[in-house]
Parts: sequence; structure tokens; C-alpha cells
Amino acid sequence: MKVFSGSQNAHVENMASYQVEGSFHQRNLNVYTTAEHRSLFDTLNPIVDASHTRDRKRSPPDSDFFRGTRSMVISNVNGWARSSITAASEPHMRWMHGYVGSGKSSISQEVCDASDREGRPVISFFFFRGAGERSRIWRLATTLANQMSVAIPETGPIIRATVEANPALLAPDEGGVSLRARMQHLVYAPFKAAVQGDPREGIWAQVKRMIYAPFKPAIRALARGPLLIVLDGLDECENKDEIQELVDGMLSFFNDNPLIPLRVFITSRVEEHIQSHLNVPGVRLDNLVDHCSADDIDKFLQVLFEGACGQNPVIRAYVQQHGEWPTQSDRRKLVEHIGGSFIFGSAVFKFIMGTNTEIDGAATPMDRLPLALKMNPGLDGLYAQILARSRHLPHFLRIISTIALLETPLPTSGIAHILQIHTYEVVNVLVNLQSIIQVPGTDDIAVTLCHTSLRDFLTAQSRSHEFFAHPSHHVHLYLRCLECQLRHLREDPKLFIRPRDQIPPVASYAIQYSYRHLRQGNSCFEPSDFDSAIDLCREGLTLQPGTPELMEDLAKVARWRSLNGGSALYEDEAISLSRAALSLRPPPHPDRSGALNNLSNTLIDRHRRTGAMADLQEATLLYREALELRPCPHPDRSDSLNNLGNALSDRHRRTNVLADLGEAILLYREALELRTSPHPDRSDSLNALGNALSDRHGRTGLRADLDEAIFLYQEALELRESPHPDRSDSLYNLGYALLDRHRRTRVMSDLEKSISLQREALELRPFPHQYRSDTLYNLALSLQDMYKVTHVLSDLQEAIAYREELLELHYAVEHADRPGTLRGLANLLQLRFDAVGQDKDLSKIAALREEADQLSTESTA
Repeated sequence: MKVFSGSQNAHVENMASYQVEGSFHQRNLNVYTTAEHRSLFDTLNPIVDASHTRDRKRSPPDSDFFRGTRSMVISNVNGWARSSITAASEPHMRWMHGYVGSGKSSISQEVCDASDREGRPVISFFFFRGAGERSRIWRLATTLANQMSVAIPETGPIIRATVEANPALLAPDEGGVSLRARMQHLVYAPFKAAVQGDPREGIWAQVKRMIYAPFKPAIRALARGPLLIVLDGLDECENKDEIQELVDGMLSFFNDNPLIPLRVFITSRVEEHIQSHLNVPGVRLDNLVDHCSADDIDKFLQVLFEGACGQNPVIRAYVQQHGEWPTQSDRRKLVEHIGGSFIFGSAVFKFIMGTNTEIDGAATPMDRLPLALKMNPGLDGLYAQILARSRHLPHFLRIISTIALLETPLPTSGIAHILQIHTYEVVNVLVNLQSIIQVPGTDDIAVTLCHTSLRDFLTAQSRSHEFFAHPSHHVHLYLRCLECQLRHLREDPKLFIRPRDQIPPVASYAIQYSYRHLRQGNSCFEPSDFDSAIDLCREGLTLQPGTPELMEDLAKVARWRSLNGGSALYEDEAISLSRAALSLRPPPHPDRSGALNNLSNTLIDRHRRTGAMADLQEATLLYREALELRPCPHPDRSDSLNNLGNALSDRHRRTNVLADLGEAILLYREALELRTSPHPDRSDSLNALGNALSDRHGRTGLRADLDEAIFLYQEALELRESPHPDRSDSLYNLGYALLDRHRRTRVMSDLEKSISLQREALELRPFPHQYRSDTLYNLALSLQDMYKVTHVLSDLQEAIAYREELLELHYAVEHADRPGTLRGLANLLQLRFDAVGQDKDLSKIAALREEADQLSTESTA
């Protein structure tokens, strides 16, 4: 085996052999490297701005620790981190949890810095949501392995040998190798091998040495304490299933190696997918709420204001004339107002110090301090008050919405490029918001949020109000991405065949993420938006004909155009383009699964429009092939599971083959398990599974299916807060299911809730919404049932009005449902005649029934 392949200028002493995870490797005890280490760095390709040594001004969180605050908790964690492990029952892992802004990242940073100061080995990974690779878990193992090879050089050759034996461990994404395997092979096993030394040593000798002399002189780095792994902001990682896998793998490793000199310190908010795996006997728990005091906040403010007073000439001049500032009284008021939130305290301080911009007549820090005491201590109020400082500026809402909705951060120049405005206009808006948005000093570094709770605020209309990043902004971003892509394509015809790292960042963003903006904003498109997008895609394909990416871009937007009132010719064009793109991606092309799905989606659309079974059968076969190409944990596996489930559900509705519905339910369940909250498509999976269970209930009468469907519909509705484009679907589905259950159980609360939900759905489906007729029909049924119980005439009148609208605007003479609706309206009018005796209803009843009979006769002729 080539242990040092590609290395140069390496001097190795005391070479020994050992086994790691069943494979033969070699180990050196004293390694001095120059180019060799750089080569290992290049091989592992770590995320360089994920560790505690990153430039925190460029890579958040910028979490400074203030001396004198959290003294007890810091002392406890550091004492635990440096202490030797002498008992098998001693927890190797420690989890500190707390609410937003409670200072978790500051503590993680200080624990790492203390380890460095004391000469103890520490490796770390600071997760941060919305920061590209740092919000995902797949490069965690290689990043930690690289840091470990520096902190404990004896592990370097072991790691090198491991990756040469199994290059798949280096995949920057799922790559077919589980996270647990990556951590085992790249971190745990190399560390264990370096510590244990010669495998010929007997087991009892190893145990005795690890208890009484665990740190051989050869492992000099461990002389002052165990290796410490710090994982900060675990809740910021979007791979929730893999987080559980990570924790389970750690616990398993420590269970098998109870005396290994390794500790893991984890911080996060309390979230179910984390708590359920870390709140176990093998993990020591710390609730940060128990360690936050007014004294800590007071010390925190004292340090900040002392620094500001030394640097700000306005404050110095004020102090010379008036004495201490802020006064003890003012500081006490600030401490009480801030409560225990360090993030709120930091934002309040930044607000007070501000910029030179005058705020409501408050031109100096002394003027702004009284205003700070009136700020809402909740983060929502804080965010609103700070954002208000720039809302009068040009492009404010577009810039803020862009930052909130981008899939990965862009620098100020990139934001300006996408929005087609000047960079200085972006900076002008952001300069007053630096207490909540991290604005770098140069335009080549991404703009990031100081805390991810700001994105949650901006994307919830009930919280952000006039600052809401409306889903319709995705339409704007999609069109701007297409224009950006086209501009770069005109300048560089080889854009799509270049390696990704040679493409300008903003063009790379446009290529990679434009379709996500199309999907998320599809319900907000106007016909003119689709037409503009189609024109842009056609121009791009004209510049580079035969490029599969450009063919798929045009196919996707043509498909959405056909779904939104466009001609069937768009649908045919989408199918033709998708077939051509698929032919250019034969097996084993890495993008074949995406091409299969694109073609299948449009075939399903055409089947639903025309009823052609050939389209449905072909789509089902293509979806199956795509699913086979996306084994777990492929990031798009849930999409393929959902797509195949949809095709099988459609086939069940055509053929009544219950096995298709049963398989669809299994597929939907697996997709839902992969889409844990806050996955953006979780509500789709909840609705899909609810629909399938509701269909099976209709076939089998199984009450458990209906109850589960209602439970799923309720969760989906909670995730689709107004103005979510699919909220009306969730209202309709839940309302219909509750009506169904009422008709079986006669529980009035179900009927009352059903009517309320369907009324809201009807408001969201104004004429000529394609599903308004469905809502009218079911709401009329619900109100008729309510009238039969309560005899409230207004319910009956409302039901009659809905039936009349169905006949007048939706169910023309040739519509299959018109005869049944005529009879339904006649029955309602009969109920009204029985109640109030209006003679004119009798003539209407006779006319309606006559027309219904005539239409039925004609349809059977």
C-alpha cells in the first residue's frame, strides 16, 4: 500500500504496522512534513472557515467571549475537557442546550480557545444555517480529520492510508458512504490507532497503560489532556437524519472504547431530533438557562461600553463634561430590559452605538440609549425596529427579501448583480442593519445573518408584517437568475462545460439554484412572467444548442406554463426537450436521475389532462429507474419516492388495483421520514400520504386510515401559514376529511371545523380558480348536513348559493357533474320550501329535475 503517495520532503522515523477496521496500514511515530501535509490538506479538502480559528468577521457566528461572564459554566466545561478519563462509566460527551441568543456559540469559542491556550488538542466545527457547506454535514468528517492531522500529527499517515484505500470517503456530498462510516474511518479509527500503538501489545497491557499511563511520550499532544471535539450549533445543520446517525455513532464508539482519551462537546437549541438522541445516560447535559444571570449581562455590557468609551470621541467628550456614561442606573435598566439574551444585548449595544445616521432625532449614543430601553425585548420586535431604519431606502425590501430567500449567501456585488442594481445601493441599505446582518468590508465575501432566527422572522408574515419576504419574490429571483445566466453565456459560450470552480460565483448560483426559485414561486407567476422566462431560455438554447442543461431549463418553464393555463403545445415541447436531454445522459451519467424525473413529471401532467394510460405507464417505469439511481442517503431520494408514489396513486384511481395504493403509501411514508421539519417539502409529503390514506379509507372503510390522514393534514396546514401558495389545498383536504369522519361518527365538532376550513379555502380560491368548484361542492354538502341538524336557515341559504354558482359558472351543459348538481340544488330548494313555503321554489324544483333527467337520458343514449 502506498502510504505516502504524492508526498515530498517527508522524513519518517520509527515506522510500525497496525490494523484499522480490518485493513492493513502503516504508522509512523515521528513525522516531519512540509509538502506532505499540504498534500493531505488538498486530499481532504476541508471547510476552512468552519473551525474555531476561522475569521469570525467573515464567517459567522462572530461570538466573542467576555471575561467575567459565564465563569462557572466555562470553568466546569474546561475542567471536564482537560480531565483524564479513568472510569468506563464516565460520559465522553457533553451537550449544552439553550434558547436563541443565550450565548452557546460564545461558550464553544471560549472552550476551544482555552484548549489552545493550555496546549490541549482541540478540533471543531461551527455549523451555521444558510452558509452553504457549513449548514450541511457531509464534509464534517474530512474537516475534522484535517484538523486532527495537525493537532495530532501521528494520525496523518493513518488518515492518508485510509482515504487511499477508500476514496469514496472524500465525497463532498452523500456519495454512497454513510456519515457514520466516514466518522469511523476518518476520525475515530485513526485516533484510536494512534493512541493504542502497537497491535501486538496484549489487551490487558493496553488497558493498564490507558489507565495508568494513557499518553505515551510519542503522543505528545495528549500530554495535557484528551482530544476535544467541539460541535457548535448542531441545530443549524439541515441534515437531521444524519445528525441522529452522528450521535448514535459516537455513543456506539464510546461504548466500545470506554477509556479512549477523547471528549465531545456539543451545543444546540433544544430540538426533538437532537434531544431524543442526546438526552441519554451516556451524555452529560447542561441547560444554559441555569447558567445565565444578570451579573453576566452586566459584565458583558460593562466590557462593551468601556471599549466604546475609549474609541468614540463623542462619548469621551460627553464623559469629560458630564461624568460616567452610561450611569449605573442606566446600566441596571439595560440589564433588566435585556433579560438573559446575549444576542439581544449585543443588538441593543450596536443600536446605541449605531452609525452616524440620525435615528428619530437621536444623533448620538447618549440620545439613543433611552430609545434602546423602549425596544421590544423579544427578537421579533428587535428585528422590526432595526429593519425600520432602512425601509425608506431604494430597493430595501428587494434586498432584504433576496438575502432571506437565497439558497446560499452571496456577497454584496452578487446581490447587486442578481437584482441588477449597483453594489453601493446594496451597501446603503445594509449599513444601518449591521447589528443583525453581517456586512463584510469587501464585496467578495458573502453577506450573512448574524443569527438564523432573522431568516425565520422574515419568512413568517404573521411575525414580520411589512418586512415579509413574500414567496412572489422567488419569481423575481428566478427571472434575474435566467438573465444573469444569459449574460454570462453571451460572454463565455463554454460556461456549461467548465468546472464549477472556474465559473463566477454569481453565475454558478444562477445555474445551480434557479429551478428552486421557480418551484418555490410557481403559484405566484403571472402569464407574462412565464412568457419572459421562456424567451430567456429560448435565447440561451439558441446560443448553445444541444446543451442538456439549457434544454432542461426551457422544458421546466414550458411545463409550468402549460400547468398554469398555457397551451398544450408547451406541454408537448417540454416532453420533446426532456426526451432529448435524457438521450444525452445515458447510464452512468450522474445527472441521469434528474433527467428521468423531468421527463416523467411532464408525462404525468399529460396523462392527467388527457387520460392516456401509455403516458402514466411510461412515467411509472422512468420514476422507478430514477429511484434506483438515488439510493439512501441521496439528497433527492425523497423527491423520487414522492414522484413514484404519485404515479402509483394515479394508476390506482384508474385501475382500482389496491396493491398500487399500498405501495404508494409505503413510498410516501419513507419520503416523509426523510423530510423532517423544517424540510421545505414536508407539507407536500404530509398531504400526499394523507391523500393516499384517505383513498384507502374510501376503499376499505378502515377508520384508522381516516384518523391518520386528518392528523397529517393538520400538520401540513400548520406548515402552510398564510400566504403559503398551497394553503387552500390543505384547508380543502382537512375540511373534506373532517366532513367524511362526521358522516360516520356524527361528531358535530368535526362538521363545524370542516365548514370553517372550507370557507377559508373558498376565499383563497376566487373565480376562476381551477379548484373553486370542488370547494363549492363540498362546502354545500357540509352546510346541508349542518342545516339538517340545526335548522338554521342561513346555512341552507348559503348552500343553495354555492350550488347555483356551480351550475352558472362551473358545470356547463356538457359537464359530467351537472345532472347530479341539478338534483342536489332541487333537494336544497325542497328543504327551503318545506321550511318557509315559497311557491316559486316548487317551479324551480320541477325545472331542475326535468333538466337533470334530460341530460342523464342523453348521456346514456
